Amino acid sequence: MSAGDVDFLSLLWAATLAKHNGSPPLQGHKSLYDMIDSIPLGDVPWEPLSLNYTGDIDSDGSPPAWQLADYDVWYRDPRAEGGGLRRKDFMPGDWAWSQATQIAADSETHGSIFVPIILGSDKTTVSVGTGQNEYYPLYLSIGNIHNNVRRAHRNSVVVIGFFAIPKTDKKYANDSEFRTFRRQLVHTTLSKILAKLEPNFTQWEVVRCPDGHFRRAIYGIGPYIADYPEQALLGCIVQGWCPKCTGRLPNFDENPLRRCQEYTEYLIAHMPSGDLWNGYGTVAKIVPFTDDFPRADINRLLSPDILHQLIKGTFKDHLVTWIMADIDRRIAVAPPFTGLRRFPEGRGFKQWTGNDSKALMKVYFCYIARCSFFTNTTLSDLDDALKRFHKYRTIFQTTGVRPDGFALPRQHSLSHWRYLIEQYGAPNGLDSSITEYNALGQMLQTNQRMDKLATLCVDLKHRGLLDGNLMVDVYLALDNLEILNPWAACAVRNSMRASEHDGTQQEDNQGKEEAQDKDSSEEPEVDEPRGASKARLARTHQRTLSRDVRMLALQVRQPCLLELIRRFLYDQTSKNTMQTSSEVDIDVCPKFREKVYTYYSAAATYFAPSDPSGIQGMRREHIRATPSWFGGGYRFDCVFVSLDPSDKSIHGRGVARVKLFISFKYRRTVYPCAVVHWYQVIGNGPDKQTGMWLVQPEYLASDGSLYLAIIHLDTIERAAHLMPRFPMEEVPIDLEPYQSLEKFDSFYLNHYINHHAFDILFACT
Repeated sequence: MSAGDVDFLSLLWAATLAKHNGSPPLQGHKSLYDMIDSIPLGDVPWEPLSLNYTGDIDSDGSPPAWQLADYDVWYRDPRAEGGGLRRKDFMPGDWAWSQATQIAADSETHGSIFVPIILGSDKTTVSVGTGQNEYYPLYLSIGNIHNNVRRAHRNSVVVIGFFAIPKTDKKYANDSEFRTFRRQLVHTTLSKILAKLEPNFTQWEVVRCPDGHFRRAIYGIGPYIADYPEQALLGCIVQGWCPKCTGRLPNFDENPLRRCQEYTEYLIAHMPSGDLWNGYGTVAKIVPFTDDFPRADINRLLSPDILHQLIKGTFKDHLVTWIMADIDRRIAVAPPFTGLRRFPEGRGFKQWTGNDSKALMKVYFCYIARCSFFTNTTLSDLDDALKRFHKYRTIFQTTGVRPDGFALPRQHSLSHWRYLIEQYGAPNGLDSSITEYNALGQMLQTNQRMDKLATLCVDLKHRGLLDGNLMVDVYLALDNLEILNPWAACAVRNSMRASEHDGTQQEDNQGKEEAQDKDSSEEPEVDEPRGASKARLARTHQRTLSRDVRMLALQVRQPCLLELIRRFLYDQTSKNTMQTSSEVDIDVCPKFREKVYTYYSAAATYFAPSDPSGIQGMRREHIRATPSWFGGGYRFDCVFVSLDPSDKSIHGRGVARVKLFISFKYRRTVYPCAVVHWYQVIGNGPDKQTGMWLVQPEYLASDGSLYLAIIHLDTIERAAHLMPRFPMEEVPIDLEPYQSLEKFDSFYLNHYINHHAFDILFACT
């Protein structure tokens, strides 16, 4: 909330208390900030560090200003930040085991726990209106945190410093001495910030762990998360070369050697710097910060990066150029799906953004590298996918898209991924997206205040001060108040009901904003305990539709609605019969005269740890079934339905399109349901050419009408996305996305829409 909004809220609060001669606990934003700053917990102060050029300065001439300037670095003490083989989290990786083995081999440190210090940095451009349009934050995490916590941004990644960004006159911008100084400044800054930890890289210190026990801890420099330009700077290599190996331009993959500290030191000792620069891509004049710490080698510590190496390096750098106008049109008519960004003009938008690239890749990108864990089988699948990619990418060279080949450092980095996964676990725990923070403006104070509030909450909960239910306590207090002052109790109850109504209105408004954004936003992660998939209807039913089943059937244009309900109830109440409702006469089915409530959406919650999710891996998405999607066309989403494994299905799942969400009570049991149109699977397995399952709408043999049924909401797992199997002719220019599911005969079941769909359809699990 902005300072202005806090001031306005305080004013409203004060107005409600004025008639009682009372005053609110807050008197504007300054009062709120002072209150938060006074919390004694979670406070790690920022400290200044000043660095400057220490080389030779021409005392007789006029040295450039950058040689005389002091460069301020702000940082926080990292010590004060707290504290079949399945390759998943960081610690089970080979590198952590190797470090622990070295620690255990030393009698002085034997029995100590190993705490890897994971670093990350990302130079970021801020609005030019700020006066300083770049800032360079340094992030810290520790390896003892699970990937799901790190990705969920639950205070597991903290900002501990800001690098100085030296500026100089245009005259010296390309001066080799200035560029060397600028590179070395980063390494020196890292060395100074981590210096307070250095004694405990070889000598244990006693720390208190989250479980309350005290243990001996040994620290170590862990993987470093960075984009390619920063990897080149950190690895002391020339831009255009690989920081992990010595692959030579223009073909990186011709028998490269792995870079390491010993190899680099040998080259520097035996070759002039010019030959190192041109022949090996090594910058000889830079001393890497890892030289100041034991068991650290910067070339080995550079981690894999999904965001920059896969998303940008493999997809954006050249695949986008290949997307032709005809494919543009097919993308434009993709059926709606929550989180799927709309491309009404194909990919021909004026400005390319990170969100655009991530959204477009939901149509193309393979998710193997983003699995939440890796087995030997999964690693073999990764190797196979990379080999096939290298084989088939030559089409880009022969057709002139990449006439000079594939000298793309980020793309080449994929060849190192298997080794890095074996060393550091699943890459989704070391992705640079975990360091995507907002701009510098007020970031330090905001982060520090959020840390204080989070720490205070944990402390209060630990002391039992947050136990119980607030609403229960309020209603108990109201019961006592009603005895003393019935009128006052009535006023409070009315106020609470109004507050609940406002909350519902706020949710509805939020839904409208989401729809107006063309469904481009991802669904929220859910901090719920891990459990099976479940679906729930919207909180409120549609009051404009009749509750009488016959009248409702006319309104929603489903003349067989009553029959569908009766056949559904037969299946629900006749569990012991060998016949299904489709095999019996309608007169055998239960009579139905109850009220029916209609809904336009439902929410499905499921376990999806590889997607953006809560700490327990739970994720939520909304399923729509509405005749008008906020002023536009209709929207009836498709879903996965749990079936008997003996049925003809996809790994025990069927596919259906929701036509209506309803609920009703029959014999004291409430039935939340969905009216669906079934799709049938084409063939006995995925299409051999695309690897996708094919489905088509199912119709009744008797009259060719839609094969409709009512299913219990409990059988719906989550939403499904269908992509038309386009004919050879061009897609009509006037075809709208919401019409796609009616205009084509068969559809690919899109397992690239998100990682969870890829898991359940591609059988990655």
